[in-house]
Amino acid sequence: MLALAAVTWSSCKKDGNPNKLPSVSTDTYVGKVDGFNTSDEVYPANLVAYWSFDNTANEKLSSTAPTTSAGNTFIAAGVRGQALALNSGYLYYATQFNAFKVTALKSFTVSAWVQILNNGSKKTMLFQLARPGIFNGNINFILETNSRAATVTDAITIHPTFTGQNGGTQDNLNTANGTFPFLSPKIGANVWAHMVITYDAATGIFQIWGNGVKIGVPAFQSRGTGNTLFNSFEPSEVIFGGNYNVIPGKTVSTDTSFGAMTGSIDEVRIYNTVLPDAYIISLYKLGLAGK
Repeated sequence: MLALAAVTWSSCKKDGNPNKLPSVSTDTYVGKVDGFNTSDEVYPANLVAYWSFDNTANEKLSSTAPTTSAGNTFIAAGVRGQALALNSGYLYYATQFNAFKVTALKSFTVSAWVQILNNGSKKTMLFQLARPGIFNGNINFILETNSRAATVTDAITIHPTFTGQNGGTQDNLNTANGTFPFLSPKIGANVWAHMVITYDAATGIFQIWGNGVKIGVPAFQSRGTGNTLFNSFEPSEVIFGGNYNVIPGKTVSTDTSFGAMTGSIDEVRIYNTVLPDAYIISLYKLGLAGK
């Protein structure tokens, strides 16, 4: 009877791998963030422009160098390697990037790491896809550093805009609206904040992210539909840290609301698609890990 019981028990033992799946080693994931080794592995096929600012101001994919610059240097303590530091400075690229032509750029994601302080007087243009001779560019990554004193480091207003096919300007921003609270990343002269803007041509949704969290007002995000769809007008140029009115000889209007940027920028990545939420969060976590 005992022998029969032993045989019966043995025959009922379950297979721990009934589908014969290949074995997985934990070593495969050691040192990775959400399965990625580095930020370079996040949507590489859709990455159309990349500034690492690792001892160079050249755009990495095209090797395009800035045409003019001011108040710029490199610092060692970047998110990955070195970073661009601006002291009332800017970088200006008088170049039509093929990746930013009207037929090439419909949806977009702009991801950047930033060290910045409020200043209580001037706005900061973190990144502009500029239109020669026109104040507003195709993409205007605006930080309203003018709205708070430099001592305020727990709040910054991010107020990006884009131009629509009708030539008008559409926006979103992080502000309290109804039951939606004001959300902001922490900032500081030595604090890296991850700021991301996305636009989806299929839905018209224009979104803002801060440190891995959606912070754009939901009621404002559906602005880019119909004849207000984003349009990447040509020709276009690229400016970091300012607009035409902060560049000597390039002034296009009497508007003095922007000042040349004082702060640092690192790991600017531009994609020709909207990154899924999980991938934006991964970029944030990879940056925190220096990857």
